Amino acid sequence: MNERKQAEEVLLKAGALQRAIFNSANFSSIATDAHGVIQIFNVGAERMLGYTAAEVINKVTPADISDAQELIARAEALSAEFGTPITPGIEALVFKASRGIEDIYELTYCRKDSSRFPAVVSVTALRDAQDAIIGYLLIGTDNSARKQAEEALLRSEMLASAGRMAASIAHEINNPLEAMMNTLYLVRATSDLPAEALEYLDIADGELMRIAHITRQTLGFYREFSAASSNSASALIGSVVHLLQAKIRAKGATVEQQCEETLQVIGIAGELRQVLANLLANSLDAVGQDGRIVLRASASIDPIDGTRRVRITVADSGSGMALATMKSIFDPFFTTKGTVGTGLGLWVCKQLVEKNHGSIRVRSTTEGRRRGTTFSILLPRHAGTSIATR
Repeated sequence: MNERKQAEEVLLKAGALQRAIFNSANFSSIATDAHGVIQIFNVGAERMLGYTAAEVINKVTPADISDAQELIARAEALSAEFGTPITPGIEALVFKASRGIEDIYELTYCRKDSSRFPAVVSVTALRDAQDAIIGYLLIGTDNSARKQAEEALLRSEMLASAGRMAASIAHEINNPLEAMMNTLYLVRATSDLPAEALEYLDIADGELMRIAHITRQTLGFYREFSAASSNSASALIGSVVHLLQAKIRAKGATVEQQCEETLQVIGIAGELRQVLANLLANSLDAVGQDGRIVLRASASIDPIDGTRRVRITVADSGSGMALATMKSIFDPFFTTKGTVGTGLGLWVCKQLVEKNHGSIRVRSTTEGRRRGTTFSILLPRHAGTSIATR
């Protein structure tokens, strides 16, 4: 009698343990029949995917709540591995398990609200006493946290690489820069130089000084303090347009300047010019032949704190950008220019704008009459402060 009671207690404990595991909200348990149609959908699956069990049981397969493109890629990979055609549906998810092969893979689950999340899924074939497959069990865990940690690590590694690259660039460029500056000094000392030539030498000297500064601080591997000054927004924009005049003519582009002449922007002039030059150069690449670009400066109010600001926009009539591109455009090493671009220009622009107590945003559309891209920069319009270079 005692043995029977002990056996019953063991069974009760085992059943309770099984129910606790199955009803855990920390992972999804999805069981299917032999055809892959969902038969069991636990509370963890409901929490992760947003469906109730009643909405999926006897109605869909796990393939119907998985990323379609990933299923196609998985089916192609398995077809190549096993030398047999595999369809990109439930078969692609359970093929290995049906062959008795342990299978754990990553895929993207699609929630009821159309949002997505990365999951790690373990698949097991369920068999009867005769070893025939009667269904499949898919145990899934939300992999978002690990993915975010991996992305953060990758980002930190990329930033560290950027710092090392900056140091290398500064070391390699500084010597020839110094030689060029000395050469310009000697040329300037030549007698009887025309006034126009002296003007061009001044421009070249100023740009070389800017390059020297960029090599030291572009990626923030040293620190200094520079006093922000009041600068004419119109003069800043005009100087950048003048600097890129050769490229503007080569593109056949129309560049319009719409600035309030008395508007003063607070910041470090060389860094603000660097930002505007990069944005204008990007717009020239985007518009192609006979495109139109408008640089505009106007008084504005910061919508967040109500402070007086200057809004500078660079708007082009190019082909525009997709939403996915806009989400990554300020990330280091992200580029749409293939091997031509470094992917650092807009990231540097964002760092410099924020360093000058400003903000930068982008909006873009690929269709209609308003097709094109507009970068908008908000900068201080009040008294300057000491700004730390990072």
